[in-house]
Amino acid sequence: MKQKRVFAFDKMNFILLAVGMAIVILGLILMSGSGTTETEFNPEIFSARRIKVAPVVCFFGYLFIAYAIIRKPKDKGENTTDVVEKQ
Repeated sequence: MKQKRVFAFDKMNFILLAVGMAIVILGLILMSGSGTTETEFNPEIFSARRIKVAPVVCFFGYLFIAYAIIRKPKDKGENTTDVVEKQ
């Protein structure tokens, strides 16, 4: 009898992880931009997008990743914990 492998993550966990990483990357992109130089002050570094929106987007992305890691895969009705080979 062939023993089935049981993985900690299923396909949905990996999809949720990828979506969470995409949200974090989006937040980092929202945070990026040009900075201030020694000769010129750039007031854009204090925009609401950079100091309020982007960190919140990253935070929700990290929460999404945490949920994807903690989420337990659904059982498919098979008892795979006690696999005993017949002799």
